[in-house]
Amino acid sequence: LLDVLLAPDFATSRIIYFTYGEPRDGGKNATAAARAKLVLEGDKGRLEDVKVIFRQEPAAKSGHHFGSRLVFDGKGHLYFSIGERGQGPNAQELTRPNGKVHRVNEDGSIPKDNPFAKKAGAIPSIWSYGNRNPQGLALHPTTGDLWEVEHGPRGGDELNLIQAGKNY
Repeated sequence: LLDVLLAPDFATSRIIYFTYGEPRDGGKNATAAARAKLVLEGDKGRLEDVKVIFRQEPAAKSGHHFGSRLVFDGKGHLYFSIGERGQGPNAQELTRPNGKVHRVNEDGSIPKDNPFAKKAGAIPSIWSYGNRNPQGLALHPTTGDLWEVEHGPRGGDELNLIQAGKNY
């Protein structure tokens, strides 16, 4: 389990979002994002209607740099990050989900105004790329700006103001 976030309307919907390391065949793994309904019965709970809304493809043999955080923008969009999984060049490839901040609608569909939604070959959920190992995402409470913190190479951690389509 990498991150957990309550839906903006959780009090009535009981929907939660979460990211996790998903095991795959051949000893590989990948970052996945899902949503589910939390059902409480006394002091016990369970998840119902689990729906995976994003799967990292292809999976990796690497066990590091999952880099996942979740944040809502208050406009019906969910942002989540995926680390480059120890394969730095993938952060620059728009055909790979690794090393990116992604944006989807709350149901997992792709917003039509995502910067690469209509670019041939690009993963349409990509919001920004070149994000080596993003460990934090937060919205500024007044401006609504999206900020990201990532582990940089050789001790140079970064704080980035994330903007649509930009390379970090």
